[in-house]
Amino acid sequence: MANTMTKKWQDWITLVLGIWLFFSPWILGFYPVLPGPSWNFFLLGIAMVVFAAFALNLRTLWEEWVNLALGIWMIISPWVLRFSDNSTARFDAIVVGVIVALMSIWALAERRTPNADIGERPLPH
Repeated sequence: MANTMTKKWQDWITLVLGIWLFFSPWILGFYPVLPGPSWNFFLLGIAMVVFAAFALNLRTLWEEWVNLALGIWMIISPWVLRFSDNSTARFDAIVVGVIVALMSIWALAERRTPNADIGERPLPH
């Protein structure tokens, strides 16, 4: 039970960060100058919320891997989508991406420990 609760707080953080990511282009004011790249924030924010919600309700690992990939994408997206010259958008993408990736790695690491919930078998290493 403790493992599930630990995992849930990480997923709640990812869910909140997904909501932040969706609204941050308007809140931080970079939407008018970066309307195209802002769609990256909107879509990834929605995806993070969806997969965090799955993670809160399922006892599987695939949604953690998806959120890890989304976090990594956010970290590299300023250079791939060419908005790295906007420090506000770049900082937002990197910080959210790093936190989401770390939360996913943390949740994955905890799920792989021998102290898994009763009734669950730990995943093979």
